[in-house]
Amino acid sequence: MSPELFEEEPESSADEQAGVELASRSALHDRFPDGAEQLDRYAAILRSKGIEWGLLGPREGDKVWSRHISNSLALVDALGEGIDVADVGSGAGLPGIPLAIVRPDLYVSLLEPLLRRSTFLNETVQELGLGNVRVERLRAEDCDEQFDAVTCRAVAPLEKLLRWSTPLFYPDGELLAFKGASAEREIAEASTLLSHSGLRVDVLEVRAAPGIEGTRVVRVKAQL
Repeated sequence: MSPELFEEEPESSADEQAGVELASRSALHDRFPDGAEQLDRYAAILRSKGIEWGLLGPREGDKVWSRHISNSLALVDALGEGIDVADVGSGAGLPGIPLAIVRPDLYVSLLEPLLRRSTFLNETVQELGLGNVRVERLRAEDCDEQFDAVTCRAVAPLEKLLRWSTPLFYPDGELLAFKGASAEREIAEASTLLSHSGLRVDVLEVRAAPGIEGTRVVRVKAQL
C-alpha cells in the first residue's frame, strides 16, 4: 500500500487507536444509517479474510474504520448521482465497496488484475449482496469501456495512473485519485502529460462525516 495517504499519521497507543476506531465507526453509522449493517459486515471481512489473504497488513485490523473505510467514504459527496464508476486497482475493494454500500445509485466496476484479489472481491460482493457492483479481472489499460468517474486509492503515482486510466474517463468523465499530502508534488511531476493531454486538475479536501479525519483527492477532467 502506498504511504502517501497516511504519512502524517502519528503513532498512537492501543487504547487511543481503539477510541479513534470506535468514534469513526459511530460517525459513519450516524452519517449512513441505511448502510451501517453492510459496512459492519465488510469491516469484519477486512479484519478476517482481508488480513488472512494478505490484502491488508497484519496491523491494519484495528484501523479498518478509521484508516480504510472512512478514507474511502470521504469521496461520497464528490460523485454524481446514478453514475458508472470504475475503481482501478481495487485490491480489497477500497474505495469501491464502501461507496457502493452507501450509494446504491452508483454502478461500480472493481478492476483488479490479480487472481487472489479478484477472487476476494467476488466473494465479498456476493457475501454482501451488492447488486450494483461487478468485478472485472483486468488491468485498467486493458479495459475498453468508458466511465463517468474513475477512482483510485494507493495504486500508483499520478503520472503513471493517468497513462493507464485516461482512456477510461476522457473526454466526458473524471479521475478521482486519493493522494493526501503528495497531491501537489504528483501534479507537478505530471504537469507535462496533463498539458499535452488537454486535462485540467484540482485538489479536493474531502471527509466522510463530521469529526472524522479528511483527506485530499486529485480530480482530473478534460479542459473545457
